[in-house]
Amino acid sequence: MEQDTYNHIDVHVETSYMASQSQPEEQRFVFSYTVTIRNEGMAPARLMNRHWIITDANGKVQEVRGEGVVGEQPHLNPGESFRYTSGTVLDTPVGSMQGSYDMVDHLGKHFDATIPPFSLARPGSLH
Repeated sequence: MEQDTYNHIDVHVETSYMASQSQPEEQRFVFSYTVTIRNEGMAPARLMNRHWIITDANGKVQEVRGEGVVGEQPHLNPGESFRYTSGTVLDTPVGSMQGSYDMVDHLGKHFDATIPPFSLARPGSLH
């Protein structure tokens, strides 16, 4: 059986600029992101750990690693999804995030679910 089909996790991200929490004059730009993680594979899987790479417009890179997401390690059967919202703070009005989730299937085999790169941008910052 193809591993791509057996263990396949789709990750979709929506972002929002949090103007009420940001302080542009202090170089503080706050963003929220809502992630939908969907098990498109054939096997149950649990999200164990997260790894984020956050880059601002100055090239400053932050790496964040931790257990689960928002205090949970969701278990997803085939066809199920899990949605959560979190946030990050940048020194610039534009940046990007990407990363991966460390998943484990029902046989105990670990595999990575890629979080594709996405942009964080204060409205009006990009053309």
